[in-house]
Amino acid sequence: MLDDLDDIHPLFHGAPSSASFKKLRKRIVRQTREAIDQYGMIERGTRWLVCLSGGKDSYTLLAVLHELKWRGLLPVDLLACNLDQGQPGFPSTVLPEFLEKMGVEHRVEYQDTYSVVKDKVPAGRTYCALCSRLRRGNLYRIAREEGCSAVVLGHHRDDILETFFMNLFHGGRLATMPPKLVNEEGDLFVYRPLAHVAEADCEKFARDMKYPIIPCDLCGSQDGLQRQQVKQLLDQWEKNSPGRRQVMFRSLMNIRPSHMLDPKLFDFAGLMRGSVKFEQIDTEIPQLR
Repeated sequence: MLDDLDDIHPLFHGAPSSASFKKLRKRIVRQTREAIDQYGMIERGTRWLVCLSGGKDSYTLLAVLHELKWRGLLPVDLLACNLDQGQPGFPSTVLPEFLEKMGVEHRVEYQDTYSVVKDKVPAGRTYCALCSRLRRGNLYRIAREEGCSAVVLGHHRDDILETFFMNLFHGGRLATMPPKLVNEEGDLFVYRPLAHVAEADCEKFARDMKYPIIPCDLCGSQDGLQRQQVKQLLDQWEKNSPGRRQVMFRSLMNIRPSHMLDPKLFDFAGLMRGSVKFEQIDTEIPQLR
């Protein structure tokens, strides 16, 4: 059914007919649907605010969600939203024109958070934390104004992995971006439907579809970011051992509190002899040879 070019959403018009692209598309759609189902994102009849930055990831997110909705697999309304943060030289007409052409319901909001970030962040420091905080606050406000139940972001598998290692190396904790959470006020969900999708797949998909990519010239122009360093490390691991990223990602879905060190997650003090079978441990710890 995914190969039938007569019944696809306009976001897929002009899609390459090659077998490799069809395989890529099916994989992204399948992985997105798996994440939506696995993490219980669907509330029938609700409305999602789909955040669109103009990058490869958010274009992929927008297209795949509309594909799922087009096929009756996502019973929610979708509202695309771009927050124009006032960055100098930002091509403000690109996204509105694209969304109009694709027939996608949307809202474009202008808020000059760029000036705030430049004013508040000391020279030599990265902008990401404050920029993200200001952006998220505005998106929550817009979601409420539009009657949306969820803010939907384009973070993919590699974003989640990089955040995990940033927390491990620099934050002293085991944590990452969850596929689903509730905001601090408790009135909105935050979803990441691309949680299982590889960054390379997003990049290839958006490039093959010739979507008008807009680079981030605020934080993307800064050198020496911790995230860039982690990305380079993961790239090297992947180069040395192909498939390593996916193995590491699976580990985030296979956590065993009794084999970690956090007494808040496992009652080590209350553990008694005879309560753990040795053969269970043997299957989890490789034997030394």
